[in-house]
Formats: sequence, structure tokens, C-alpha cells
Amino acid sequence: MDRDRLEAEWEEHRAAVFGTAYRLLGSVAEAEDIVQDVWLRAVGADLSRVANLRAWLVTAAARLSYNVLKSARVQKVSYVGPWLPAPILTGPDAAESVLVDDSIGTAMLVVMRELPPPQRIAFVLHDVFQVPYADIAEVLGVAVPTCRKLAERGRRRVAVARAFPKASPAEREEVLTAFRAAVGAGDFARLVELLHPEVVYIADGGGIAPAARVPVHGAHRVARLLAGIHLRYPADRIELAEVSGELALVAYRRGRVAWVDTLDVGNGRITALRRTANPDKLRHLCHADAV
Repeated sequence: MDRDRLEAEWEEHRAAVFGTAYRLLGSVAEAEDIVQDVWLRAVGADLSRVANLRAWLVTAAARLSYNVLKSARVQKVSYVGPWLPAPILTGPDAAESVLVDDSIGTAMLVVMRELPPPQRIAFVLHDVFQVPYADIAEVLGVAVPTCRKLAERGRRRVAVARAFPKASPAEREEVLTAFRAAVGAGDFARLVELLHPEVVYIADGGGIAPAARVPVHGAHRVARLLAGIHLRYPADRIELAEVSGELALVAYRRGRVAWVDTLDVGNGRITALRRTANPDKLRHLCHADAV
């Protein structure tokens, strides 16, 4: 394959390469590094016998991501507080398409992070990108039957997260708009109304930004926490934006993204609220405007 053809096809498949790494790692910065590494490998490889370039590129991204996952176990143990994936804008004006589906949702990426790396690799490559088991087995260094079992185990774990009913886009927008207004007004009573009695609040500050270091449960406790945060660290504005394929809230302070809230909504109430405030995970959004 000549360089001109490779460059043309690379532009077509670049989003899939990024999407593979992002799903596996939950990090925009690491996914971008993987994209660059895959490009360099493609440039230096003999691709004349490659029948499916997309599959080759996606598999290369998975192989590199697998190396990162195996070396990241210590980081996972030492991470301060709850971990959430780096949020990424996925609206029509987003700079980087990630082939939007429910496998990039924040809740789904949290579930996948709990999977052993081989299960995560097998599930993402096969179920999301339709890579043959034989190719995945080569990446993992296992037999094909073992690879099938790994994917199935990952599939069962992910199915639990997918089993929860999801609000319609209209209901989601209505609840998030009301929630934004209640937060901005510091309306404790309205916040309690909008939160499910058993709501869970999870915040990722990474030990850098102020954030609860353990999950907070219950409508009254979460409402008090949110009201206190609004008083101590008010945002200049909070906008609705599409994040990881779903409507979310992006807070700005002094022209920069201060935090991103992704929420689960059911029966008109918020059942889970995940706040990413770690500035290292928001750096790529510093100059982004909400959509």
C-alpha cells in the first residue's frame, strides 16, 4: 500500500483507532498517544497483504492498549478516590468522533474498568468492532476457545449495566434542565425532589480538585453536598452538552471547564450522578464550548 492510499484510509479509520483505545483505557490523553503509535506502526509496516485495514488498525490499538492496561495496575491501586473516565464531547461539533454507542457511556466505562484486561480486550474487539476471535486470541496470547470465554464473561458483566432502563432524550433534558436550575439557585428542596431517594454521587478529583473521596448515598445527603459545593465553588455557568453519547452538564469557571456531570435518569429522577473534576481529565476540554 502506497503512502497516499494509507493516508486516505487512515483518515477514514482514525476514529475507530481512537475509539478502541478510549473504550479500553478511559483516557483521552492515552488514547491520543495510542493513535500516534498506531499511525507510526502502519507507516512502517508492510500492509500489502492486509485485506482489512480497519481491523488491522483496531487490533494494533488494542495490542498497545493491552500493554498499558497491564502496566496500569499499580496506578489503579494508588489512584486517589473514585475513578471516572475522562469525559469526551460527542455532539455534532465534537473534534473527535468515537463511533458513538452505549459502550462509551460513563457508567459502561466504569463497569469495563472492573473487568480483567483480557475480558475487556475480548469484549471490545469482538462485540464493538467485530474483530474475529482468531485475531483477538493472537493479541491476548491465548487459544481461540479461551478468547471466546473471555468475551462471554465480559459480555455478561456488561449486560448487567445495560439492563437498567434509560430515560428518553426528552425526559433526560427536562430533568437535567431542572437540576441545573436547582443547583444554580441553591434550592435544596428542589434538589431533593429531583434526586432518587437512593441516588449515588461519585466524584473524581484525582486528589487534585476538591471532591468526595467515597461515594455519597441518599437524596438528602447528596443535595446537602451539592448545595455546599455551589456555595464554596460556584460555577460561572453550567451548560447542557452531549458527553459520551448522552446529554450531560458541563460547568465552567473563569472560561475553563471546572467539572462534568454525567447522570443516570429514571422515572423523572436522578438515580446516579458522576462528577469528573480532575483537571488532568478535563484538559482537552479547556477550549471547548458546550453544544
